[in-house]
Amino acid sequence: MPVLTLSHAINTGLRQAMEDDPKVVVMGQDVGRLGGVFRVTDGLQKDFGADRVIDTPLAEASIVGTAIGLALRGYRPVCEIQFDGFVYPAFSQIVAQLAKLRARSGGRLAVPVVVRIPVGGGIGAVEHHSESNEAYFAHTAGLRVVCCSGPQDAHWMVRQALAGDDPVIFYEPKRRYWSKAEVSDEPDLPLDRARVVRPGRDVTLLTYGGMVATCLQAAEAATEDGRDIEVVDLRTLSPLDMDTIARSVDKTGRCVVAHEAPTFAGLGAEVGAAVTERCFYRLEAPVLRVGGFNTPYPPAKFEDRYLPDLDRVLDAVDRSFAW
Repeated sequence: MPVLTLSHAINTGLRQAMEDDPKVVVMGQDVGRLGGVFRVTDGLQKDFGADRVIDTPLAEASIVGTAIGLALRGYRPVCEIQFDGFVYPAFSQIVAQLAKLRARSGGRLAVPVVVRIPVGGGIGAVEHHSESNEAYFAHTAGLRVVCCSGPQDAHWMVRQALAGDDPVIFYEPKRRYWSKAEVSDEPDLPLDRARVVRPGRDVTLLTYGGMVATCLQAAEAATEDGRDIEVVDLRTLSPLDMDTIARSVDKTGRCVVAHEAPTFAGLGAEVGAAVTERCFYRLEAPVLRVGGFNTPYPPAKFEDRYLPDLDRVLDAVDRSFAW
């Protein structure tokens, strides 16, 4: 099995999807000649041509709107939004058109558009380059929202997203683009399943994207205090894989949800409510949340104080045992 970085794994996933289906097209700012700001699409225009790897104007609403039109004509576009905070000009196209067309047409129209969004902080970037806006899209009926955390998922989830007929918001944690791992020649999970990445018995730690590695570090550190933390990578944010989540919480009796986004009305609130409804009689403590503070993302020199770290995750675990 090859060892790939997360960014290269997405590249190979896109490449394979384009080889398998001539209707798959890549489009976005600087995705062609430059190969993307993070070089995720490096080499694709050279190999597939400028008519399938399309450098677009700096106009996100036009990128997504054009992709919708292409999808209605039988293509499978994958759009790159350079940074998470740049998706807002395309918000209306995504939530009012892309998410609604299948229902509006009574199921007669499929709009298989994948919108790739580098997400989250940790790279010392300026304003609008480090946001976690997944809750906006997870709240929107008609969209699948997924987030990879490592190379294996990055490669196979983008291929699975492009193979389906649903519109998909595909989040990529930018601070993990250079993490390396083996990528197998077969997917190990469907697109809509969570993964237990570290089994444990004492508390369930639910997370996704860039926080998976942080939570695994926290779980290892917790062993010094004799606590065995189970870490679950959600992978799919909408729909949630509540069966996997509930099995874990039923086993441990405690649950902490961790993400980079602010906690107020964040995904952790929905997960916490769903866990409480499903697992109420098994819970030994309330579901607790760890996230970014309820402020705009700070300047780069303060992001280490803003982003949840190992200590903040472990503090939530300790509070769970204090009840």
